[in-house]
Amino acid sequence: MRPPTAGVHSRGMEHAVALVVMDDLRRSRLTVFFRLVLAIPHFIWLVLWGIAVWFAVIIAWFAALFTTRVPDGLHTFIARYVRYQVHVYAYSTLAANPYPPFDGTSDYPIDVRIAPPAEQGRLGVFFRVVLAIPALIISGVMNYLVEILVFFGWFVCLALGRMPEGMRNLLAFTIRYHAQTVAYYSLVTSQYPSLNVGLEATPSISS
Repeated sequence: MRPPTAGVHSRGMEHAVALVVMDDLRRSRLTVFFRLVLAIPHFIWLVLWGIAVWFAVIIAWFAALFTTRVPDGLHTFIARYVRYQVHVYAYSTLAANPYPPFDGTSDYPIDVRIAPPAEQGRLGVFFRVVLAIPALIISGVMNYLVEILVFFGWFVCLALGRMPEGMRNLLAFTIRYHAQTVAYYSLVTSQYPSLNVGLEATPSISS
């Protein structure tokens, strides 16, 4: 049996939202074929949870303006949404294979580690949406490129029963940038999204 590939972590782990990849590249042809259909319940839950997060972000914005810090409870709630979003996007784009849980707390082959709440400057909080516009544009462009990549990746996974590592890593990079963008404008972190494309290998924990 071919050994699983080593896990990778996003280089520059000092970022508050760091990607962790522990994926063995194997893909189930059956679930790949029906991937978008299988992901529908997650898309629905993502929208419903996102509505609640929208109100949480508004409250967090006022709290951070007055106290320079997002309350722990709000931070945890929004961070869990960001993490769940990563799991769903990884599954729907074929960057990962297992069906993701709905809780945003369980580990997943494509995952993020989010740092605890930290102090944020009031000026940066006040203009957060404006400051996030360049990152949102870049993230949007990436989404178009991902659609093309997933189109070809779907055929490759059906034919080989695995995802090429380079393709998986490119998908992981776009997922990481999107997660960092969402975390930034949602006040989970004051760190701007990073375009660092480096991924460094770490020993695999897969059996």
